[in-house]
Amino acid sequence: MLRLRVTHRTVYRYREPVQLGEHRFMCRPRDSHDLRLLDTGLVIDPPASVRWVHDVFANSVLVATFAAPAAQLTFESTFVAELYPADPDVGVVEPYANRLPFSYDRSEIPDLARLIERHYPDPRREVDAWVHDVRRAADTDETLVLLDAITRAIKEQFAYEVREEEGTRAPAETLRLKRGSCRDFALFMMEAVRSVGLAARFVSGYLYDEALLVGGGGMVGGGATHAWVQVYLPGAGWLPFDPTNAIVGGRNLIRVAVARDPSQAAPLVGSFTGAADAYLGMDVTVTVVVEQAAPAPAPKPMAPAVPTGDGASQPPGGTGGPGPSPA
Repeated sequence: MLRLRVTHRTVYRYREPVQLGEHRFMCRPRDSHDLRLLDTGLVIDPPASVRWVHDVFANSVLVATFAAPAAQLTFESTFVAELYPADPDVGVVEPYANRLPFSYDRSEIPDLARLIERHYPDPRREVDAWVHDVRRAADTDETLVLLDAITRAIKEQFAYEVREEEGTRAPAETLRLKRGSCRDFALFMMEAVRSVGLAARFVSGYLYDEALLVGGGGMVGGGATHAWVQVYLPGAGWLPFDPTNAIVGGRNLIRVAVARDPSQAAPLVGSFTGAADAYLGMDVTVTVVVEQAAPAPAPKPMAPAVPTGDGASQPPGGTGGPGPSPA
């Protein structure tokens, strides 16, 4: 068991005071059997009126509105969570899904259909051809072996770059450029596995470096939000794949939001009214600190929820400016 403290700070700068519009951000991790949220904190300057909602994917989203104009906007989110890292139990994949192609159970198709469909144009079938080459090199029709090969091929063939601008590149463009950010790689892998009939969804959150846990403390990751992929395999459920780091499994990943498309899981989005050249830029810093690293049994599936440490039913919060995307 690991107890992690994650701090995510975003500062927007404007040439002059601007009127801030409604902003939405996702900063609250998704509680589950492998992640228990213990404490949360949110700081906003200038102050905002806030409310919490669940989106169509059951992600927690804070909606903030601002009354007074501002020349600078600061959003800082902090949470403490217990993480129970474990390798995915691939041995429970249903036998019929061990090799491609296979069909999902008809009872699951209505819920998975949009996650199996290709979402982005590929008129020259470049993504399909790339997957074909990876599959031929791996010389396999085994589902998990191919997923591992795709994850590692993206890491080996594509160059990582930090992109602070909004949006995600189309998969065909990422393939042609052979470079991109983690969100570009995640979307590319989603379309790649969808091309062989698998259901995939986008995940945003944070990454920590488990290899630096020697000594049981100190900063072990940071710099930006992160994005990866989950693929649905019958019997095993949603399995995580991080093509940016060639990670198979979620030991190093802290989920905040899941979505059908990256545009639905941007950590922070919003608007402002002002001069066209008023926006000067933003600074984003993320730190992940290990507060405790000790063996402990995973929480039982029906264990009662642990209340957040802020003593309120919902943590306060707010944000602003053009929304940053996972790096």
